[in-house]
Amino acid sequence: MRFRSALLATALLCAPAFVHAASSGTATVSAPAQPGRLTLERVFASPSLNGPSPRGVQVSPDGRYLTLLKNRADDRERFDLWGFDRKSGKWSMLVDLLKLSSGRVLSEAEKMQRERQRIGDLKGIVSYDWASDSKTVLVPLDGDLLLAGLDGTVRKIAGTTGDELNPRLGPQGDLLAFVRDRRLWVVPANGKAAPRAITPEESAATIHWGEAEFVAQEELARMSGFWWAPDEKRLAVERFDEAAVGVVTRAAIGADGTRTYDQRYPAAGGANADVSLWLMDADGGHRVQVDLGADKDIYLGRVDWAHDGKTVYVQRLNRAQTRLDMLAVDPATGAARVLFTEQARDKSWINLSSNYRFLDDGSLIWWSERDGFGHLYRFKNGQWQQLTKGDWVVTDLVGVDQKAGRVVFAGTKDDVLAGQVYALSLKAPEKIERLTDLGFDNKASMDGKGQTLIVTRSADAQPPQSYLADATGKRLAWIEENKVDAGHPYAPYLAAHRPATFGTIPAADGTPLHYMMITPPMEPGKRYPVFTYHYGGPTANVVHEGWQGALAQAIVAKGYIYFALDNRGSEHRGVDFASKIWHAMGTVEVEDQLAGAQWLKSQPYVDPKRVSTFGWSYGGYMTVKMLEAHPGVWAAGIAVAPVTKWELYDTAYTERYLGNPKQVPEVYKAAGALERTGQIRDPLLLVHGMADDNVVFENSSALIAKMQGEAVPFEMMLYPGYTHRISGPKVSQHLYETMFRFLDRNGAGSGK
Repeated sequence: MRFRSALLATALLCAPAFVHAASSGTATVSAPAQPGRLTLERVFASPSLNGPSPRGVQVSPDGRYLTLLKNRADDRERFDLWGFDRKSGKWSMLVDLLKLSSGRVLSEAEKMQRERQRIGDLKGIVSYDWASDSKTVLVPLDGDLLLAGLDGTVRKIAGTTGDELNPRLGPQGDLLAFVRDRRLWVVPANGKAAPRAITPEESAATIHWGEAEFVAQEELARMSGFWWAPDEKRLAVERFDEAAVGVVTRAAIGADGTRTYDQRYPAAGGANADVSLWLMDADGGHRVQVDLGADKDIYLGRVDWAHDGKTVYVQRLNRAQTRLDMLAVDPATGAARVLFTEQARDKSWINLSSNYRFLDDGSLIWWSERDGFGHLYRFKNGQWQQLTKGDWVVTDLVGVDQKAGRVVFAGTKDDVLAGQVYALSLKAPEKIERLTDLGFDNKASMDGKGQTLIVTRSADAQPPQSYLADATGKRLAWIEENKVDAGHPYAPYLAAHRPATFGTIPAADGTPLHYMMITPPMEPGKRYPVFTYHYGGPTANVVHEGWQGALAQAIVAKGYIYFALDNRGSEHRGVDFASKIWHAMGTVEVEDQLAGAQWLKSQPYVDPKRVSTFGWSYGGYMTVKMLEAHPGVWAAGIAVAPVTKWELYDTAYTERYLGNPKQVPEVYKAAGALERTGQIRDPLLLVHGMADDNVVFENSSALIAKMQGEAVPFEMMLYPGYTHRISGPKVSQHLYETMFRFLDRNGAGSGK
């Protein structure tokens, strides 16, 4: 798992990033029980209080069309494909899932892949791929592969069976490749020939062609295992053999029974899959193996073809994730040479990134933390030029206009809590131009030519909205203004909306820690309970100045102060700030959250006896560690899907931060959450999905057994059949109502 904020992911934002103006229907929203009173039931119902919630915005290769996936008003998790013709100014539904859906149950492989993509709860169309001629779009739906024409025609790819994974059109649009039965297949997009397997049929079921292995998907953000050459004549194809990977029997305990799955799972300290990379023609001929070096225990990070097809660039990451080599590979022979190397700082790690672009002139725009902060560099003719610098970070390389020599990126140059979009010229990179409004938290994407921007932004009382802009940031048209007017789902609650406030609290060493707080209308002399939310782990933040979401407002409406703090170890503050958790998980994060709790208790409007804490995933782990380390500080703690024993988690994530348990067992013992459970004195609610394939249920069962054996009281709520998400309109409502009843029972709640 790329650990992240589960609350933000499943509830606070309640929607993907992009929204638009087209309508596919309306839904009646029942009036709130009290005018302006936001309930948990309404937060998780449809339509989303964020307003329309499309995702996957793309611009066609020719720049004429804008396409996106829009959810239905009566079901915010079910998506159709819509298109906007910039010439006519008209929207149309390109693919209506209700007309074309077969209702086929997805294969277990696709279900698990969606879990790793964090889209397991989405239905209908979840991805699509433009053809190079901008006339058709490839749409996977319920296992079928459909080619949707802009004229309204839809054609199923002949010879597909419903079990295809990762379909992708070639750059020329003539061929389509996909994975089926552990092999890579290619089929003409025009349907004039049947699909053909271009990789060998292996006798061992542990061998896969064209797929990304488990840790690549879960921890390296690489979902693909094959890559088309620009001329569509050759492909780079991953082969992996997981025979040496340990087998774990994962139980998916459901309401109607239990299913068990024997899963090859690379637990920390164990063997990874044996990964190799091959180059072959589109018909499978002229197959050669890429020389990835003598060390076979490595991660295949990224693979890219040069624009002229004469080189394949491969990012090779050592198992310790302290060294990254960029290899330049001859596509005819597989011979490789090291182009350059990134080396992590001492007691730190390499953050693998997708923020890079190979340019037509052979140079490279590259993101690196080599100066202590994530910045952009240009690598040309063996020389490095730093493009951005300062004690702030570039968060995304948005696009490159090669003709104009202009680079567009997102970053925290103006405010670490509110991202902005910027541009610079390769000829004068020191002159950085901001393209977005400081009053919003902004993100962006761009077409392949770096000329059309799609900006998504939000503010405290403004749910995500998006617009089309030119390369200078000038807004050309709203994709979705998402104005909170009388017809907006959030309109009945806007008058009662409470603003978020921000500040810093010093850590024990004086480091400023950013916090966010939302308070109810406060009466003089009255003290309020505090619901603190934390995540605490690497690569994530919970404090930002954009739209905080309806769930936070519903919690405040129940009479709580809502509070969140980003501790050391989290993102966007530089290498030194993040690396405090190296070989020390469960230490500095706990102390920083303690500083937040102590600051809260010193405020005259806070009831010091009613400060509770809640976390999910890494945050659930943090809850347990916090109650163990500082009994009596928090009135109660809630841990959802916590990691309790890091040896149960996978190699790539765990070893990146804690090292190999075979080499540093003492680090794992200290970082685990099972050693000091006997010190827990405060009420604890433990929650876990009983079919969790990420933080497996054994983490909680080990904690349950340990605390029972020590006669340590606690409460728990288990969700049969649910994975790491535990989400859905009624289930989410049940989860959060369970949490607040728990707080009320233990004297930490508001009583509402």
